[in-house]
Amino acid sequence: MAKPIVAIVGRPNVGKSTLFNKLIGERLSIVDNTPGVTRDRIYGECEWGNRTFSIVDTGGIEPDSSDVILTQMRMQAQLAIDAADVIVLVTDIRTGVVATDSDIAAMLLKSGRPVILCVNKCDTIGEPPAEFYEFYNLGLGDPVAVSSVHGHGTGDLLDRIVEHLPDEEEDETDSEIIKVAIIGKPNVGKSSLVNKISGEERCIVSDIAGTTRDAIDTTIENQHGRFTLIDTAGLRRKSKVDDSIEKYSVIRAQMAIERADVCVIMIDASVGFTDQDSKVAGLAHEAGKGCVIVVNKWDIIEKDDRTMIEYRKKLEDDFSFMSYAPMIFISAKTGQRLDRLFDLIKHAANSNSMRIATGMLNDVLAQAVARVQPPTDKGRRLKIYYMTQATVKPPTFVCFVNSAQLFHFSYQRYLENRIRETFGLEGTPIRLIVRERGDK
Repeated sequence: MAKPIVAIVGRPNVGKSTLFNKLIGERLSIVDNTPGVTRDRIYGECEWGNRTFSIVDTGGIEPDSSDVILTQMRMQAQLAIDAADVIVLVTDIRTGVVATDSDIAAMLLKSGRPVILCVNKCDTIGEPPAEFYEFYNLGLGDPVAVSSVHGHGTGDLLDRIVEHLPDEEEDETDSEIIKVAIIGKPNVGKSSLVNKISGEERCIVSDIAGTTRDAIDTTIENQHGRFTLIDTAGLRRKSKVDDSIEKYSVIRAQMAIERADVCVIMIDASVGFTDQDSKVAGLAHEAGKGCVIVVNKWDIIEKDDRTMIEYRKKLEDDFSFMSYAPMIFISAKTGQRLDRLFDLIKHAANSNSMRIATGMLNDVLAQAVARVQPPTDKGRRLKIYYMTQATVKPPTFVCFVNSAQLFHFSYQRYLENRIRETFGLEGTPIRLIVRERGDK
């Protein structure tokens, strides 16, 4: 059974994201004094009273706003409410009850879900101030006084949440989930891809670059297996990252790469390859992740029978530093070739975590050395005594040699290619560590 879901909702700037971070014990959601920082649903995990449940942070709800982004934020919050087992309405004691709080409370009462009223920013210990009792007017029962900054009252809030969680059922054994970070420049269609795959408006989609600010997780299951898709904020050149919110977003995207098994590097077919695409791909390559290059918006390109061949050849030159990464041309809008994309993601994940027996590895090494002799320098020839695999994600091999200086880069690349060809390691970088005999 899936974990119960607790949705944190409320109007903008009442401290929902600060409370979310406090409850899950890490800074996952971006916190800033600017209203509207959280736009999409952000998921985290919390454990309390021997119960584990998912918590969802949502964008601030403004019921009567006609602004495009605010309207979509309201829709995101409504989707979280519909999926939740328990709802926490966060209010602000400093401003008291405002009309928006009353409108949201009325909306939540109609949902039929258990609703817990949280009065935030009660920063003093002891009896709550007189203004606290005004919140009974919302008709949601006894409020809980909380300070999300200092953590006061969060234990009481969690006790109330656990009281309202549905009864536990025996969990089914989960198969291994492949974590996929979808990365790229702003506005290449990352959120559209997540929405198309998941079949719901999971992420806010807009022509305004920078709409997605947090890294968002969506778990899906299909005939290819189970995948957690991490939609990340578009990565821009550092000189373009002016406001502090977007600086946090770049950090979040880099963190998403770190916790992913496979990175889907998205390119806009209508724009083509740019220096920023190279930098984005470089982050995934340096992190040692499985990689798939996805050329999106292929449906809007005028084509003949040679267009894809020529486009692919140019991108292979542009991405020469990661020639191991497979390439696919898709349309997130129409769903073109998405089935094939999952095959490539799964293969890249398997390659990235493949372990090869030392005996088999040394058989390949012996054949490679027999075919192309190791380099020499001033009459001294490189000797490779043996090779073993040290770790996975990415596959990392240690070569024990007589002289590290003689082990030229070109010969290392040759051995990498022989290993890759023999064991089908497409979609993953390979690391080669050189040790001289006697090195510790």
